[in-house]
Amino acid sequence: MAIELRQQLKLTQQLVMTPQLQQAIKLLQLSRLELVDAIQQELEQNPALEERMEAPDTETPEVNETPASEESLQEIEISEKVSAETDWDSYLDEYSSTGRVHFESEEREAPRYENFISGKETLHEHLFWQLSMTGADIRIQQLAGLIIGNINTDGYLDTGIEDIMKVSDCSEKKVTEALRLVQSFDPPGIAARNLQECLLLQIKRLGIASDVVEKIISQHLKHLENKNFKAIAKSLKLTIETVIAAVSVIRSLEPKPGREYHNEAPVYITPDIYVYKHGNDFLISLNDDGLPRLHINPYYKKAMRTGEKVTGETKEYLQEKMRSASWLIKSIQQRQKTIYNVMESIVRFQKDFFEKGIAHLKPMVLRDVAQDIQMHESTISRVTTNKYAYTPQGLFELKYFFNSSINRVEGEAMASASVLDKIKQLVESEDPQKPYSDLKLAEILEKEHNIDIARRTIAKYREILKILPSSKRRQY
Repeated sequence: MAIELRQQLKLTQQLVMTPQLQQAIKLLQLSRLELVDAIQQELEQNPALEERMEAPDTETPEVNETPASEESLQEIEISEKVSAETDWDSYLDEYSSTGRVHFESEEREAPRYENFISGKETLHEHLFWQLSMTGADIRIQQLAGLIIGNINTDGYLDTGIEDIMKVSDCSEKKVTEALRLVQSFDPPGIAARNLQECLLLQIKRLGIASDVVEKIISQHLKHLENKNFKAIAKSLKLTIETVIAAVSVIRSLEPKPGREYHNEAPVYITPDIYVYKHGNDFLISLNDDGLPRLHINPYYKKAMRTGEKVTGETKEYLQEKMRSASWLIKSIQQRQKTIYNVMESIVRFQKDFFEKGIAHLKPMVLRDVAQDIQMHESTISRVTTNKYAYTPQGLFELKYFFNSSINRVEGEAMASASVLDKIKQLVESEDPQKPYSDLKLAEILEKEHNIDIARRTIAKYREILKILPSSKRRQY
């Protein structure tokens, strides 16, 4: 059989990632704050893009509207007539004083808000202030400053004495003396190298040290973590009541001395969507507050339409920038429309949740919404990432409404989020002296709530809820 080259035309369809599509996908997965930053960046780089200052319902006049006739506008003349009876000598004597003159500008900047509030003192500032008040030897102060610089935000010393000796080229005695100085500062337990040392420093500083408390911290910290009080009592040859009394003292201590000096600002979530109940229906409203309203610069639009005094390179540049601005505006509109459609579909699937609460949340996956609004699952995944909805039941991320199903002994399956809520309620209502084990929780869910769930699944859900095992939840 002979081999030959042959040309053949073939018509096929394929998806091409155009720049417009790439931009739309990028904007779709951005959070609200990221979207505002992206718009501000585009406003700075694109001269053809402008922020519309007026309200959205205000009609913008066209650029080519003819202004009012100049002939109908008459020039206003201002004539000032000075009275001949004015006493100019008295006027000059009164206002020609050599005293201090103070000019106050109406356009002066208002004082910043930060000038009226005091910043929270950091842990290191607090420790250095105490160090400056000690009056210790200069070399000891230098070593103490080096130690303070290696204390983390929780109040623990991140480095060892050997490392400080190498850096400072000092003896162990000097470094230890400086460490003891820093450990005497407030808050109690500061500059400890581990939890055990932190607790021992605190009981000594607070004057609550006792042989029993010291022995429990020094020798039985592992048993204390597991609440194995019987093993502690047997090892120290004490009654269980004495051990429990000592443990109550230890519980009053702070495992992280630097906690009160944390200055992390809280992060507030602004919802992207609002869902309101109106009669028997739910109304969906997109949150557009803070989002710039964009439009194309009318001056450049008119210049491109008339073509006056626009050279070739300038024309190409303006065309490119106007296309980019138009794509951005359309992409933002498409993003808002897609988010609305996804939320509308979620409300249809989870109507019982919005009316009655978490216990009525239904199992739902991305495919359900994708088929409902005729979109791809990847698009739904991008829409529901970092987007939040304010509902009658509270503030939830859109990802929250998508969860796996848990079978029931009889009837339809239920959402895993509802099972998590059931487990949380059972643990909160249990007897602290006899907490439920994972196996007992599985039995209660099966008998009382018709939920078929394995013990290992209970353990996994308990870890998600950050609930300790029954042995560590037990209180004496």
